[in-house]
Amino acid sequence: MLEPDRVKVVYARISPTPTPSPLPPMRLLLSLVALMRPHQWLKNAFVFAGLVFSETWGDGPMIVKVLKAFGAFCCFSSMVYIFNDWQDRASDARHPVKRLRPLASGAVQPLPAFLLALLLLGGGLALAAGNLSLLLLLGIYLVLNLAYSWRLKQVPVVDVSILASGFMLRLLAGTMAVGIPPSRWLLLAGLFIALFLGFSKRKAESFHDQADQRAVLEHYPPALLDMFMAVTMTASLMTYGLFATSPEAQQQHGNRLVYSVPIVVFAMLRYAYQVHKGRGEDVSRDLLRDPWILLALAVWLLIFLGRRF
Repeated sequence: MLEPDRVKVVYARISPTPTPSPLPPMRLLLSLVALMRPHQWLKNAFVFAGLVFSETWGDGPMIVKVLKAFGAFCCFSSMVYIFNDWQDRASDARHPVKRLRPLASGAVQPLPAFLLALLLLGGGLALAAGNLSLLLLLGIYLVLNLAYSWRLKQVPVVDVSILASGFMLRLLAGTMAVGIPPSRWLLLAGLFIALFLGFSKRKAESFHDQADQRAVLEHYPPALLDMFMAVTMTASLMTYGLFATSPEAQQQHGNRLVYSVPIVVFAMLRYAYQVHKGRGEDVSRDLLRDPWILLALAVWLLIFLGRRF
């Protein structure tokens, strides 16, 4: 006759594994919203750069075009996040913070996530319908990010270059794709700022024990990341300064942008300080959490929107 403890062990071995009970509809809906990472849509604000710097915010049809481009990138970027979370769900489950993500925690099963990704794809294509330039940029963005999720995120420098290219594609979507001629200095400044944010993200990740999360960090010595941050910050400030003092900017904005250069210098130095304190893994979240960076943004807006000097 089996002892009671052994009976429990035998029963546990032959009994089927219990399936997780389905979430209530409201909790499932909230988990699906979290899966899309709407706070990351802040990155898509690069789409509005052309509208802002060209001062065409009084042009109704142009605003509609830019809003459609913004919405299309929100749909595509959320779709990419879903694919990336599905790809990394096993490793995310071992991470102290990422384990709370809907796919890693099991709050959302792969099938609903896949259906949501298809819905986002359809929504993005619908918003970009009739705009071949925007469709091309979205296609490049999707291919690059799928390649990044599949393998290229493990290749040093290539990984950050792909992240930066996403910002550049957004910038182009808000300029060339909607009929706003882009400034060459603005494009270069956007590129270097995106690279700076990308290397800052890697630097912030290097302060934590994430060997199984970011294999590429093994190829980024701390001194190298510091050099990359310094180079890209210097290039960002130089190109923004050249943009602010360029004849086209002077004609469009007068001397206002010149006075904004010290504000941009302060904001980037402040962000570098935050990165070296271990923050900066989530650019959208950390930018909004620092009151001094938010104050710098408010002052920049006051200078930019103020009367011409």
